[in-house]
Amino acid sequence: MDSTQLFLALKNAGVRADADGPLWWPGAGTFEVVVGAVLIQNTNWKNADKALNNLKNANLMSLEGIVKTPAAELALLIKPSGFYNTKAKRLKTLCEAIFKKFGDFENFKENVSREWLLGVKGIGAESCDAVLCYACGREVMVVDSYALRILGFLGYEFESYDEAQEWLEAVDSEQICKAYGRELDMNEIYAKFHGKIVEFCKAHFNGKKLDEAGEKILKNLA
Repeated sequence: MDSTQLFLALKNAGVRADADGPLWWPGAGTFEVVVGAVLIQNTNWKNADKALNNLKNANLMSLEGIVKTPAAELALLIKPSGFYNTKAKRLKTLCEAIFKKFGDFENFKENVSREWLLGVKGIGAESCDAVLCYACGREVMVVDSYALRILGFLGYEFESYDEAQEWLEAVDSEQICKAYGRELDMNEIYAKFHGKIVEFCKAHFNGKKLDEAGEKILKNLA
């Protein structure tokens, strides 16, 4: 079994990853993804989304808005996401670093490197790659707990994040484009792949236990 077979099995089973647009993550291509990548740490999307809406309602969904707002005020607004004091500091640190280095979001989007993002305190590989894939349109596959869960069920264990990412990114773009009947760039392929993995796991896993419907989808891959 390879990553292409996994992608196609999820697609053929009707797992959708386009409810919020072709790139799955809400607000793809915008600054909102940067904020969401921090708020989603150690919580679910429902809680992160509440925090995002609080920031929007306060007119703070911008690089400049986050930079000028005290961390204590940000913490109150993002409280629904949990670990709000820590996340407020991380979000402010990230936005201040972006503002200092790049000046604005569009310049950041075009010129940021993975190495630079990983050098910002509080930004790990998963958060970094979510920003690169969904905010910056880069050809990067996000590896999260859902991806590791589905791969673990299929008997795969990886020694590092990078190793798991390499396996997932080896997907055959020609086969995927053929399945969709149109050209897709690697950014869209990785976004769809990650989205399908997340949506599948949310629908069929209860902890580490996979339900019967999920087993039927994956049975020919294991």
